[in-house]
Amino acid sequence: MTTKSRGRHDNVVQMRRAKSLTSAALTRLAQHQASVAAGAAMHCPPGSQSNAIGLVSLVGAGPGDPELLTLRAVRVLMRAEVVVYDHLVNESILSLTADGTELIYAGKQTSHHTLSQDQISQLLVGLARRGKRVVRLKGGDPFIFGRGGEEVEFLLENGVPFEVIPGITAASGAASYAGIPLTHRDHAQSCVFVTGHLKPGGGDIDWDSLARPRQTLVIYMGLGQISDICANLVAHGLSACTPAAVIEHATTPQQRVVTGNLLDLPLRVRQGGFKSPSLIIVGDVVTLHDTLGAAAQKPVPGRTAGTRIARVAGERVASE
Repeated sequence: MTTKSRGRHDNVVQMRRAKSLTSAALTRLAQHQASVAAGAAMHCPPGSQSNAIGLVSLVGAGPGDPELLTLRAVRVLMRAEVVVYDHLVNESILSLTADGTELIYAGKQTSHHTLSQDQISQLLVGLARRGKRVVRLKGGDPFIFGRGGEEVEFLLENGVPFEVIPGITAASGAASYAGIPLTHRDHAQSCVFVTGHLKPGGGDIDWDSLARPRQTLVIYMGLGQISDICANLVAHGLSACTPAAVIEHATTPQQRVVTGNLLDLPLRVRQGGFKSPSLIIVGDVVTLHDTLGAAAQKPVPGRTAGTRIARVAGERVASE
């Protein structure tokens, strides 16, 4: 275990101990999970031995604010035996796991991968074959630039049962907390998500399709290429005055937003010292940030979300 992952693990242990979830709520959660298991959206490959093999749950952890986690994700996390989690997962979410749950850090940062994608996929298969209930916890949504599709394909090829629990993707969370609607009848009739990183040998970005008017463009993982991105959008038809924004650490107490246009945004980003994780939004909807941003939802600094999430989940289950 690296120093970074060991520090996160210690923080999670402390947060677990700080929680005050009652045993009655835990019991209700377990009973409800058992009752819905038969009807869960679970994929069992033909010929797989579901009674002898574990289950891998690909879970979306949302964009940062732990209270944006879904109730189903909470229930699965509380029953997990092993959690394989990514770099952007909030520690408050990890604290929802039971004492004794094995936490495995598989985070990826620019130019530094704790495990390769092939190693992660092999790890998931190996854990499932030991009969473990495995949660593969990913920031945002597993199927939106999260390599969830690649991992599911590998699980299917190896006869491992799996389920996918969606999460709020970064684009939705960041835009909402920044007061930038992704669509608006007066400004944008379509919205496009694109990654700033391409798979090796994956070809070029179709800039012509991205540089269209009355469209919102959301670029994931593009901060390091922001100058090239802005220049290419202008070269392929967008006005240099097209509004654009960067949102850093979206939906967390550390969230920052900088706005400008395709001409000056790269300089504003450098002057502000913006770092990853950040999201780029391009389009006329960005102009609404000035009026809607002040009233947008703000995460509460210092909030310990683990207890509150678990308590709310327990209350919800009790009422069903």
